[in-house]
Amino acid sequence: MRTWRVGTFSMGASLVFLGLFLFLSRFLGFDLAHVMTAWWPVLLIVLGIEILLYLFFSKQEKPILKYDFVSILFVGLLGMAGIVFATLSATGIMGKVEEVVAREERSFELPDFSYQMDDSIKRVVLRTAGYQTTIEATDEKEVSMFGTYRTQAAKNEKLLASADDYVYANRKGDTLYVNVKTLPNELGPFYSHPKVASTILIPRGVELEIISTGADIVLNPRALENNWSINGAASLDVKVADSSNLNIEAIDVHGVNGADGAWNITSEGDPNQGDRVDAVHQSGEGEYHITISNTSYVTLNSN
Repeated sequence: MRTWRVGTFSMGASLVFLGLFLFLSRFLGFDLAHVMTAWWPVLLIVLGIEILLYLFFSKQEKPILKYDFVSILFVGLLGMAGIVFATLSATGIMGKVEEVVAREERSFELPDFSYQMDDSIKRVVLRTAGYQTTIEATDEKEVSMFGTYRTQAAKNEKLLASADDYVYANRKGDTLYVNVKTLPNELGPFYSHPKVASTILIPRGVELEIISTGADIVLNPRALENNWSINGAASLDVKVADSSNLNIEAIDVHGVNGADGAWNITSEGDPNQGDRVDAVHQSGEGEYHITISNTSYVTLNSN
């Protein structure tokens, strides 16, 4: 006569239920983590029912439970896996893992920013974040900013909803202060820092002071009609038009680049030997000044 060992039926029923859940998840869109979290209590129910059935149908006056330890071990491992999934879900770790798995590297447009200027605003102070930035003089009477950013995001999820999420403008007296914010960034081994490439347009008739935090900046003054200053850039690429009327002064920089004779070194030291130097470039009569300080490398390019 065949002996009934408790655990054999539970293992078989567990495999049937697990297979059924996984099969239905393919068609109903169930998440595997959610299936494992919700399914594991069934194991305890099935095992309990099997014990009760054994005791009920046993013909012995004092039935002794006999267990199939291999089956019990298998059921226990499945149960432990379910408990682990449930614990991770309760602590929020599972949600983070699911979020990371669902993310992909995508590019988005920065929400357009603009601030209408009037003649009472004489000066703009621009504080940039450490992103690649192009700053250009324009004929328009407004300060504006646009560009793109690249980050990890789930499908149809944008990091920035409006311009207020990445730039802040505040007027005090005759000065407009514009602060470019660092984009939100989640810490952890599975996240990458957002990458931004932006263009900022500045009315050519206002004075501009740029305070950077180690950004790579492209400067396009075009037909500039006021003085600009730049402090703290990692590198600066200045595009100079043939018709410009500029005096560009680089103070205490690691190196200057450009065509032969473009720069006049006004301090002792050799930039080719790593010395910090002062240098001047003039185009036209040099009526308007661009002052560059606390910057590593400055390059002149014709535009």
